[in-house]
Amino acid sequence: MDRVRIGIIGIGNMGTNHAKSIIEGKIPELELVAVSDSRVDRREWAKEHLGDIAVFSDANKLMQSGQCDAVLIATAHYQHPVLTIQALKSGLHVLCEKPAGVYTKQVREMNRIAEESSRVFALMFNQRTNPLYRKMHEIVTSGDMGAIKRVSWIITDWYRPQIYYASGDWRATWAGEGGGVLLNQCPHQLDLLQWICGMPNRVQAFCHSGKWHDIEVEDDVTAYFEYQNGATGTFVTSTGDTPGTNRFEITLEWGKLVCENNQLTMHRLDINERVFCKTAKGGFDAPGCKVTQVETDGINEQHVGVMKAFAARILNGTPLVADGVEGILGLTISNAMYLSSWLAQSVAIPFDEDLFLAELDKRRAASQLKTESNIVFDTEGSY
Repeated sequence: MDRVRIGIIGIGNMGTNHAKSIIEGKIPELELVAVSDSRVDRREWAKEHLGDIAVFSDANKLMQSGQCDAVLIATAHYQHPVLTIQALKSGLHVLCEKPAGVYTKQVREMNRIAEESSRVFALMFNQRTNPLYRKMHEIVTSGDMGAIKRVSWIITDWYRPQIYYASGDWRATWAGEGGGVLLNQCPHQLDLLQWICGMPNRVQAFCHSGKWHDIEVEDDVTAYFEYQNGATGTFVTSTGDTPGTNRFEITLEWGKLVCENNQLTMHRLDINERVFCKTAKGGFDAPGCKVTQVETDGINEQHVGVMKAFAARILNGTPLVADGVEGILGLTISNAMYLSSWLAQSVAIPFDEDLFLAELDKRRAASQLKTESNIVFDTEGSY
């Protein structure tokens, strides 16, 4: 096999762009052979724009058609674990859009099936392809700058007008989407946060629902993290700020890294701060510091890079951008943030997954799907 025959389940905003990338030849090792969508208008669009491929109204029919080696799942969040499990059990390789699911208890079962399977399972964490974040991961995990002392990420450049939330009846509802900015936009940042800095062990969060939009889920969040080594962190996000900010700062024993405005800046101390603190003679002394712009390889393939790596893993056994089983990690952080906000108290990680699901179910029971028309937007460059 020199090409992977892939089917896309869900031709909405993200699925449409993935389909275009494949048929435009951006991932030579992938061949789009089928799509499925429950909506008639999206199936008609696929027939008109995607060439001679099979179009299904039901994901199960696509999986059982025998036409695909793999599937790309780009549906509403609650369906991700269900469809992933179904596809793996059908002998198909799976690339799933973020998030892995809505709640960790469901994703834990998905990961169990994936680990038992001989199939490739990957997640669409395309921000791991960003050269700035790859370089931060390299520097921090190497230990060259010592232990982390503080983490701060302000990510408020996710601005969305009200019409965005009308693009699907499931959007911005507890029953349909399972959350707001934390589960829609920020799975990327929460994945990067744990990928680069590791998992926090305690979270206190304030998740404000419908603060800036007419929606029932959160669109404004402020959180505080504690780590096992004593480091602390803050995380601020919103879809209601414009102009927004995207500033990721990590303070370590040998200085700090600042990622902002598409640049990575290193502030490198002359001496480890912990050593200097204990040996300095003057009460107001501070170690010297050199500031430099960090060079990267500049390669930033985003979704295309994830799909290339997925195909290459199937064909050649080479590394993925993000293994699917890692998806529970960032989701664990967001679930802990929700639970903390709902209970109005700090939450330890790991937390009570049954309690989280019970609290989520209360909100799902009161949730209202919207009646607005379904709209498909071009998502190029938005993630």
